Amino acid sequence: MVDDVSPGSIGQGEPLEGAHLTVTSKSFTENLVLGAMIGIAFQAAGADVLDRTGVQGSIGSREAVRKGDADAMYEYTGTAWITYMGNSEPVTDPQEQWRAVHDADLDNGLTWLPPSRLDNTYALAVNQANYRKYGTKTLSDVAALSKSDPSAVTLCVEGEFANRADGLPGMEKAYGMHIAASRITQMDTGIIYTQAAKGSCTYGEVYTTDGRIRSMNLAVMDDDKDFFPNYNAAPVINSKALKKWPAIAGLLNPITEKLDNAVAQELNAKVDVAGEDPHQVALDWMKDQGFVK
Repeated sequence: MVDDVSPGSIGQGEPLEGAHLTVTSKSFTENLVLGAMIGIAFQAAGADVLDRTGVQGSIGSREAVRKGDADAMYEYTGTAWITYMGNSEPVTDPQEQWRAVHDADLDNGLTWLPPSRLDNTYALAVNQANYRKYGTKTLSDVAALSKSDPSAVTLCVEGEFANRADGLPGMEKAYGMHIAASRITQMDTGIIYTQAAKGSCTYGEVYTTDGRIRSMNLAVMDDDKDFFPNYNAAPVINSKALKKWPAIAGLLNPITEKLDNAVAQELNAKVDVAGEDPHQVALDWMKDQGFVK
């Protein structure tokens, strides 16, 4: 990374001067933005930063940090607990969920810094016409509709969501939904939003922090049984790197404290709706917040 940044409210005294650090992220918009924030913070504090953001899938970026090929990323508590650690039941309380993954991952050489209020969990969303037509407000309502009028419920989902225990199979089981495979279409994330907005599928799988929910005026179904795990974003640091450069925590904690779903929706929309570059969106926000100059 070669951003022309200097310390603002973070990075005073350049406590990472002499450090060579690598940041990584997954390939979707929000995680790209969050990964850029880490790199920008490290640069402001004096580090030389290698940008390895945009890794495909969920496993690759985590493994890079675990093995020491990268030093830091933003990860999601629910993803770690369910997908990486193999638990079938999420922890309902967000702070306890974070504590559980924090404690478990210490043995993997990973240290979780305090979590944000940004909770990027799954949801089903519907356009306004179908919202008025069917009157569903909760996932229990969708389950009831799937029984009373099976032809009314069609789903557009990602391939990963279609097969994850904390995705479609678990949701159907928890809510007693009966949706025929022929009424479920798998597609890329971005297409889901446009198809749901057009009504090509009644319900689309969405992420609660996605800026397209607001821009496309979609109605989100309430997870009234709290099935979906908490997916609070938190920095995950290679423990050896953190021990060598303990100032990392003080740099990232103030950034994490500012992150919530409203901020995420706004920043994500700049990329996914307005077509801006994720790194530039992160840099502009970091400057707007006074973190860097």
